[in-house]
Amino acid sequence: MSAMVSSQLIARIGRLEHIIGHDPANRRAIAPLIEAARGGLLAAAQSLHEHPAPNVCIMTGFYLAHGEPPACETDGPPGAIHLAAGLERAGIPCRLVTDTPNIGAVRAAANAVLRRDFPIDVAAVPGFPGGDEISVLEAQWTARPPSHVIAIERCGASADDTPRNSSGADMTAHNAPLDRLFMAGDWTRIAIGDGGNEIGMGSLPAGLIAKHVARGAQIACVVPCDHLIVSGVSNWGAIGLLCALALIRPAAAADLTASLTPQTDRRILENMVLNGPAVAIRQWGSAKAPEPALAVDGLPWEYHANILTDMLETLAMKHGDKI
Repeated sequence: MSAMVSSQLIARIGRLEHIIGHDPANRRAIAPLIEAARGGLLAAAQSLHEHPAPNVCIMTGFYLAHGEPPACETDGPPGAIHLAAGLERAGIPCRLVTDTPNIGAVRAAANAVLRRDFPIDVAAVPGFPGGDEISVLEAQWTARPPSHVIAIERCGASADDTPRNSSGADMTAHNAPLDRLFMAGDWTRIAIGDGGNEIGMGSLPAGLIAKHVARGAQIACVVPCDHLIVSGVSNWGAIGLLCALALIRPAAAADLTASLTPQTDRRILENMVLNGPAVAIRQWGSAKAPEPALAVDGLPWEYHANILTDMLETLAMKHGDKI
């Protein structure tokens, strides 16, 4: 652990980790995963802070083929956009990475906050127009490697090399192998997920996902990372990482968090849903197909706004405040 991080600061980041680890009504039963990944938020933020010239690629986008309409889900891109906006404002170069099934939603979310020409790498998926082959992106990244690659709510390969959704369905037809890109170079890998089937979950102890998550043995992603953040909703993990970095870099905190407000968060979600489109489960456990809604993972936007407010209050704490 870096000597430059005080015990007070570690405690505040621990409070952030507690906030993002909230699993409403234990609906996912991921508390053991969150506990196993404890410390990942601080380690990920330190890694970004301590690099002399960070240059970040942020990959996201999870396609829900059973949505009405089939579309990207609302978890992942909003967190990625908050993170990209904060990093860029603080002078840290970054780009977004997704694939053709999800590009409409990712671009719509980005347009709510980021400049219109913000760089986005798009991987091709057969049956969807546009995009570049993974080999092309690998060559580009190898020529100009990032310092960090951050995967947020991005489906990765399970033990049989098949990406699967939480129901165990094969995602291959709607999911470019961005995990291959994630592992392609000698950069620092940060991953954020909330269910066990996302890139990075391969860093958890063997068998943990199978033991605690429904269909865990089938869906567990085997792709590892350097720093894993497990949160109740992946968007929360991405925002938590931005907040943790702001705590470690107080001189840059104002820039990192300038657009991190409930109003901006709602604008990102609205733009994504209306113009993506993007879909969400309105109520957890419902048999109804995901649909366009100002919700994420079965929780209304207002719930997420409260989580964001809790994180912002942690940032505003003064030295000596009770944590």
